[in-house]
Amino acid sequence: MKVRMTTLVGSAALVAIGSAAHAGFTGVQYENVENGMAGFTTYRVYAGVTAGGEVDAVYGDGTNALSVMSDNGFYQNQFGGYGTPSAALFGFFPSLEWDSFVTIGLTNDAGDAMLDIGIDWTGFAAGGDIATSNGTWFATPSDAQVFEIGGRVLVGQFTVADGDHVFGSMNFQGKDADLTNWNADGVAFDSAPIPAPGAIALLGLAGIAARRRRK
Repeated sequence: MKVRMTTLVGSAALVAIGSAAHAGFTGVQYENVENGMAGFTTYRVYAGVTAGGEVDAVYGDGTNALSVMSDNGFYQNQFGGYGTPSAALFGFFPSLEWDSFVTIGLTNDAGDAMLDIGIDWTGFAAGGDIATSNGTWFATPSDAQVFEIGGRVLVGQFTVADGDHVFGSMNFQGKDADLTNWNADGVAFDSAPIPAPGAIALLGLAGIAARRRRK
């Protein structure tokens, strides 16, 4: 399985951390995971946290709504749901492993204790967006899945058509290793990569050249 990891930190074009951000949250990360499905790309979205930290909840509220969107909808396997898929079925239905789902820390249902409140999953189950201004998915601090592994906690897997990307805004609640609570609100994210600085410069030069040719 090949992955491409990008940390979406320090770029105003991709990550905007709003009120109540805390040093325990280090930004949104994503992986582009090779899924073997022709015509589809799978992104895994993570909340980055400091060593020993945890992510307890992903939520939307009246001040900072939650949204997870794509250009043309999400792939949804007929044997999946909005939460982690059943690992016992992967051998029978291999594409189920690449279902689109939300999570706290896990890629399948083995030991999954995630709960949710206040989110209408109907649209997402049909391939549409996730949106809430009064809902959350979460796990309790006593559940092992909330703790970081390699400085991150998985919060969702989203499979989309090749060329599409995953974007929106989330709010996170968690704890540092010393059990200090933190919230990171209004965190915008976008899986579309930013060109490297050199590439941005080349794009600018190309634009100037194009304008000159038109004169």
